[in-house]
Amino acid sequence: MEDGVLKEGFLVKRGHIVHNWKARWFILRQNTLLYYKLEGGRRVTPPKGRILLDGCTITCPCLEYENRPLLIKLKTRTSTEYFLEACSREERDSWAFEITGAIHAGQPGKVQQLHIQKNSFKLPPHISLHRIVDRMHDGSSGIRPCPNMEQGSTYKKTFLGSSLVDWLISSNFAASRLEGVTLASMLMEENFLRPVGVRSMGAIRSGDLVEQFLDDSTALYTFAESYKKKVSSKEEISLSTMELSGVVVKQGYLSKQGHKRKNWKVRRFVLRRDPAFLHYYDPSKEENRPVGGFSLRGSLVSALEDNGVPTGVKGNVQGNLFKVITKDDTHYYIQASSKAERAEWIEAIKKLT
Repeated sequence: MEDGVLKEGFLVKRGHIVHNWKARWFILRQNTLLYYKLEGGRRVTPPKGRILLDGCTITCPCLEYENRPLLIKLKTRTSTEYFLEACSREERDSWAFEITGAIHAGQPGKVQQLHIQKNSFKLPPHISLHRIVDRMHDGSSGIRPCPNMEQGSTYKKTFLGSSLVDWLISSNFAASRLEGVTLASMLMEENFLRPVGVRSMGAIRSGDLVEQFLDDSTALYTFAESYKKKVSSKEEISLSTMELSGVVVKQGYLSKQGHKRKNWKVRRFVLRRDPAFLHYYDPSKEENRPVGGFSLRGSLVSALEDNGVPTGVKGNVQGNLFKVITKDDTHYYIQASSKAERAEWIEAIKKLT
């Protein structure tokens, strides 16, 4: 990282005038959050814009967009709103923590308090579980169950463990993720919620209350009174369904060279095992469907030379590149944001080939 940089990486930003979503490279400094456009896999200078953090307020989790659950909302002193989307809950929370620290950089006591709060546990003294469940059922501000899939089975009217924790925090029932997990566990213990599927059912065998509920995007839950399960028969499971039924091993934003036009675009990559697939998504789109992907069985993955533009790469794109060659000899050229990130992806992919 450059001097004075607190954090950097890809986030997907909502436009101000036309509310479209585009991936930008963000750099967090002490008083400013800069964002850059990318062309040909490279950062275009000067920055496309800057967010002054003095007097900013931050909302995380932000649930204003139903199809974008990993948002951070920043509101500047002049009431300009910025919506930023991360690639995972862990990455979103990491950005939110660092941005909050930068906002309060001139208040050492506040920063120390944030570090303590990050790992603290304080349950509100008087909690009405009935009130929480009533709010959860609210048509406009509640949590919305929908069909979710786990290991080839489709479960109706369910929600993700991490989504419920986000909702508890945004609805001011919990001040931290630890409180949210504990509250969700209490709701299960009192039979307001029920675990659904292998992941969440396995967790309730744990003796620790806090570990019974999974703050996880692969663990499913439902309201106890609406517990229904629909298992798709083997004939009904399409190939794409099977591809997406694996366990998520790694995910993140990477740049990818297109097959036809050979242009470079930022995509959210998701690596799964059992079965082993690498899918990529267009972060500018609302729907959470992959725009491409391939099986890793029989694939080869390797780093490309950092000196000069490697063979097969179009444009003046160089540095932190790697290539995946599939079993049917399709070549995918991908660029990470650093050597360390490239090494992590290559190692994770090799384990599944």
